[in-house]
Amino acid sequence: MAGSTFGTIFKVTTWGESHGPAIGAVVDGCPAGLPLDESSLKPYMERRRPNGGKLSTKRVEPDNVEILSGVYEGLTTGAPISLLIRSTDQHSSDYDALKEVCRPGHADFGFDAKFGIRDHRGGGRSSARETAARVAAGGIALIALGRLGVRFRTEVTAIGGVPFSRTEEIDALLDSLKAAGDSIGSEVECTVSGFPAGIGDPVFDKLDALLGQALFSIGAVKAVEIGDGRKVSLMRGSKNNDPFHAECGRIETVSNHAGGILGGISNGSDIRIHVYFKPTPSISLPQDTVTRSGENIRLGIRGRHDPVIAPRAAVVVEAMTGLVLFDGLLRNMTSRMSLVEKFYRLQ
Repeated sequence: MAGSTFGTIFKVTTWGESHGPAIGAVVDGCPAGLPLDESSLKPYMERRRPNGGKLSTKRVEPDNVEILSGVYEGLTTGAPISLLIRSTDQHSSDYDALKEVCRPGHADFGFDAKFGIRDHRGGGRSSARETAARVAAGGIALIALGRLGVRFRTEVTAIGGVPFSRTEEIDALLDSLKAAGDSIGSEVECTVSGFPAGIGDPVFDKLDALLGQALFSIGAVKAVEIGDGRKVSLMRGSKNNDPFHAECGRIETVSNHAGGILGGISNGSDIRIHVYFKPTPSISLPQDTVTRSGENIRLGIRGRHDPVIAPRAAVVVEAMTGLVLFDGLLRNMTSRMSLVEKFYRLQ
């Protein structure tokens, strides 16, 4: 199975299945000397864990990260960093009835068509459980970016089109979904401040293209917008263009319709990203589907599933954004001969 590795210099490979004994990641290319231990990754893992409320699954994993290599006396060594997250709350028997079924909205049919075999326990590699490994690896990038003054603000903006700030409406919506055995879509916004201008490459490896790849690789993401996104198709150039302004030797844009990226290269403004998640496909409402042998059946899925994805996925969006941005910073260190000379010049 290809496609489990992401990045160019700061490179991440995730491994493991939803109902296996553990999942994890290997991070290669992390600079030596970055302060890191298990406790520094815990805040990111806690944001992804279910809280037992209306917004999350009843599956409760501790998601403690064990660092097996690449760190010595609290500092990264430059060697590959191996991250292990043990699984302790699997109910694999809940999925026995689904072994020969193609669940609507899931990757089951595609897996069968591609591999001829699949791990039906919780979705295997296609499970949202895999994102815990992304958060652990992305947490390292976020820690490094924080040391450089790059700041993230990531939040759920809406559930089913209802602004997340309207608590009473959200509660009523979730109650109605639970009663109906249904789920709903949601939105996340990520804003990055303090990221320097000049990062990204202008052709195939545009910064926004890499962000799109990273964010679309998160299960259930169906749309990604940078800056004003699809709204720009309704605007005139005179309104969409962000005027530049110089003050005290610093060049900035007056507005930020572009979302901090022009020509695939960051311009120093806030990077604004909006991510849209489809409804959780595992619902108890009866749905039409087929077995692997082609028999038409009706299916209602039982088990422990999130009714809405965004509240736990917000930190996944942040982690994947962090991976792209930190990798971009490392790649950019060779963009000018003057930078190479400055680094290697004998003093």
